[in-house]
Amino acid sequence: MRLLLALNRGGHTGERVLSRTMAKGLPNLAKPELQRRGLPGAVYDSVADLGAVVVRWVAIVGDVTVFALKTISWLMTRLPRRDTLLPSFYNIGVLSLPVVALTGTFIGMVLAVQSYTQFRAFGFETRLGALINMSMCRELGPVLAATMLAGRVGSAIAAELGTMRVTEQIDALVSMGANPIRHLVVPRFLACLLMIPSLTLMAIFMGIVGGGFYAVSILGIDSYHYWSNSQQFVSNWDLFYGIFKSVFFGAIIAIVSCHRGFNCAPGAEGVGRAATAAFVMSFVIILIVDFGLSVMLDQVHDAIWPEHFTGL
Repeated sequence: MRLLLALNRGGHTGERVLSRTMAKGLPNLAKPELQRRGLPGAVYDSVADLGAVVVRWVAIVGDVTVFALKTISWLMTRLPRRDTLLPSFYNIGVLSLPVVALTGTFIGMVLAVQSYTQFRAFGFETRLGALINMSMCRELGPVLAATMLAGRVGSAIAAELGTMRVTEQIDALVSMGANPIRHLVVPRFLACLLMIPSLTLMAIFMGIVGGGFYAVSILGIDSYHYWSNSQQFVSNWDLFYGIFKSVFFGAIIAIVSCHRGFNCAPGAEGVGRAATAAFVMSFVIILIVDFGLSVMLDQVHDAIWPEHFTGL
């Protein structure tokens, strides 16, 4: 009542009464915020932020899984037409050969440069070829090809499909009764799945050639012992080891890139973020899957050939 009378009188008296009344009421209103300050509040906020990140990533993983299952189901139902499949094969496979061959060559030469000093200290420089060739076949060849494919092709797929999403071309396909996964995703998925083994073979071959050229021509290692040791320690299993992993890498690149493009945010900034996210997510998942496949293949090898040991 006093507050209403003071407001009616106006002037500084009403302002002072109003300010005192608000000051008395503020501590009760701000009490929940004050209780969350300090260490308990910081822990509460950290746990809440961590939970939000976990929930978001679980939702993304589930969405990508459903997207992959839809793609595989359409692939099993009906193959894409030749006129949509051949351009994807050309863009993903043929145009990626030069960059894969160039990087594979220099990776092999870098391996020779970095490993020669250590091998020479133990008198094993003639076995340098075994290290280079086995590393290229088992690990560096498939991972290098997958990295180049994710950087060159994966980002381009995400940007292309993201632009189609922003300009409502995908919505137009749906309105005409066409399934966008069948017409846009399946050809790119099939091209990545079938082309990456060839790119892996190219990376392995050029890495072996580059490493052998530098070791024999520049470092002066005897060519006979270099290639003899390479043949002795590198087997067909090592080549299968890398090609088998590359098939999974190609599927990961295609699914992640197409999914990021389909779920692109509006605007040019959204397209750029989709292209960046496609490469980063593909590369991280490739490394995780690479570790799991390596452990599995080593166990399979030990189960089939328990007496065989591949060592330097």
